[in-house]
Formats: sequence, C-alpha cells, structure tokens
Amino acid sequence: MSAVEPETPVEGDALVTAELLARGELIVLGRIREASNAVLLCEVAHDGTNVRCVYKPVAGERPLWDFPDGNLARREVAAYLLSEATGWGLVPTTVLRDGPYGEGMVQQWIESADGAEAGLLALVEGDEPGEGWKAVGHAEVGGGRTALLVHADDPRLRRLAVLDAVINNGDRKGGHLLPAPDGRLYAIDHGVTFNTEDKLRTLLWGWAGEPLTDEAVEVLRKLASETADGGPLATRLAELITAAELAAVRDRVAQLLETGRHPVPSGQWPAIPWPPV
Repeated sequence: MSAVEPETPVEGDALVTAELLARGELIVLGRIREASNAVLLCEVAHDGTNVRCVYKPVAGERPLWDFPDGNLARREVAAYLLSEATGWGLVPTTVLRDGPYGEGMVQQWIESADGAEAGLLALVEGDEPGEGWKAVGHAEVGGGRTALLVHADDPRLRRLAVLDAVINNGDRKGGHLLPAPDGRLYAIDHGVTFNTEDKLRTLLWGWAGEPLTDEAVEVLRKLASETADGGPLATRLAELITAAELAAVRDRVAQLLETGRHPVPSGQWPAIPWPPV
C-alpha cells in the first residue's frame, strides 16, 4: 500500500517533514516499552535528511471493544489532519504509510524535557485553583488525603480542549502534552478518538461550560465548511474513519457552534482518564 499523504494545506517545515515521513526509509531504533500497543522509535532518512519519528504499526494494536471499526493508526492521522485544518498545529506531523511491520502511523518525534507537563498541570491544597489555573476536580493523593487537580489557564491548552471536543478524545492525559523548546505545545496519542458515542475523557475540563473564544468560534465555522459533504477535509477524513464517525464530527462541530460553550462532562462516561498522567 502506498503512503497516504496529507492533502490538508501545510506550509514550510511541516510540508517538508510530511514528505520526509511519507517517503523516507524507515529505520527502527527500538521499542518504547511504556506504551500499551507497539510503539517503535525510528529514524526516517531521505536525500541526506534524517529525522526521528514514532511508528505505530496496525499489527501491534490491541483490539478495543468500543472501537471495532478501522484502526487506531488511521484515527491518529485523522486527528492530525483535523488539527492542521484548525490552523493551530497542535498535533505533530503524522502520515499513514507502510513500514517494516506493515501499515502504520508515522509521526514526527517531539523533544520535550521529562516532566515538561508540570508547568501545565498541578495538584494544590484547598478548593481554589489560584490565579492562572483552572480547577479540574479533587484527586486522591494517598493517606486518605485529596488535592485539587488543576491545569494552567493557557490559550494553547484551551485550543486543545476545543480540538479534543471535536475529535471526541477518549484519553487526554498529562503525559500526552509536549511543550517544545520554541514555546509551541504539541499533543500526542490520538488513537481512541472519533467514536460516534460521547467518550470525551480529559484533564482539560477547566473551561467546561464557559463561552468559547471568538477565535474558537471562527475555527469551528471553518471546520463546519470543510467537513461538509464534498469539503476537502471531509474527503480526506472519509479515507480514515467511517461515514458514521465523520457524521458525528459534523454533529459535534454543529453542537459546539450552537451552544457557543465548551462541553461539560456527560455523566455517562468517566470524565477523567486513568491514570491521569
């Protein structure tokens, strides 16, 4: 199978990286053991350029009862395409291609210091998050004690909260947040997304029920247009997720625009992933 290349417009370095990831020779360096599915650290080389990347072969995925259609690798690529359509660039460059162990997702490696998410998440005493922070909820910290889980009142996280609502992310953990040295924030691990049922589980509930920013509303209007029948993003997503899942994307975008607010937990599904980090 040939590589499925991103047609959603990307510019500059992102376009170069996408071409490299899609066409370069994929060399496996080792396995990332902490992951529940097969995740391989690789290097991709083409025309004298080398970059590190992550390769997640479909053959290494564990079947999930609530994601019986398609595979996680294609959902990861779909999340990237949708992120690019927002213009926010929150997901590292991601392609679908053949590799040493068959078809899989290949994603640009993002260097982030250990514990880099610490500036974005915290546990604090008391019931108030403090200036510059948003409350998520109380968490047990051992010894019968609880602490308030908070995340930064950060515009980059707020954008990510909107993206997660659109893709119906069922697993937004702290360890999936990668602040880069240049100040950008990247988010990874988008395999459990795009379900037709409400499965939003995230640590970014701090804005729940609050009005969306004007920027977010404009982005959602753009997504509504591009995911409509015949729209450029709809065409690409249709290659990666089912027709019912694509219809659910449209419905979620429409609902966000109708309410004009960040979603709140449904109460029908655990709101916070476990473990949270």
